[in-house]
Amino acid sequence: MPQLFEMHSVSVTYGAGYVLRDVNFKVNENDFIGVIGPNGGGKTTLLKVILGQIKPVSGNIVFSSPVSGSNSIGYLPQMSTGDINYPVTVTDVVLSGMMIRKKIISRMSSSDKNKAAQIIEELGLSAFARTSLYELSGGQLQRVFLGRAIIGDPKLLLLDEPGNFVDSNFENDFYEKLRILNRRMAILMVSHDIGMISSHVKSYACVNIGLHYHPSSEISNEQLLAYGCPVQLITHGDVPHTVLKTHS
Repeated sequence: MPQLFEMHSVSVTYGAGYVLRDVNFKVNENDFIGVIGPNGGGKTTLLKVILGQIKPVSGNIVFSSPVSGSNSIGYLPQMSTGDINYPVTVTDVVLSGMMIRKKIISRMSSSDKNKAAQIIEELGLSAFARTSLYELSGGQLQRVFLGRAIIGDPKLLLLDEPGNFVDSNFENDFYEKLRILNRRMAILMVSHDIGMISSHVKSYACVNIGLHYHPSSEISNEQLLAYGCPVQLITHGDVPHTVLKTHS
């Protein structure tokens, strides 16, 4: 499988402390990796290093030919309600991803608009193309911002907690869209909900200052503890429940 990038002994500090330390990590084409770990463990920092937004204090990241830096990377950051308070339409937002890719402010061509319409249709949003963001549900909004991230046909898609803003009506649909996108791009997805993403990802990167790669979608509480990745395992079934470690 062709490699997209590889990190070599990457370390990042904030002040006097390490956020990431001696991280070695590689991503290949069509990988679908769940990035998990405790709050403050460095998950979002990892994505920003890949994007080039944060420079390591040591180590480096080497991109292979399919990914010539950030131009070939799509990014869906964490969302908040503040992201929807602008008088823009679904089409405007999706098209803005093309402007980011071009790195210049220019008039959108007819081919750009056709591409936006194609992406909007692919994500099941054609009926909302002229709709303002504040009129959409959480699941619809997340698909709009996903459209902005993928309009440039990236080889790598980075998602930071995409499930936080997705309502239950659209959750399964959203992850099904990701499964289809994974046929043409690698996906690196930060999430705290291991139970939900376990049926979608192919492997895990456990991040808690260091990084441990787990090459399977099945992961146990014992493995998480061994990786230094203390997070809850949440299971989905007829009765939602959380499995907690035995009390002493």
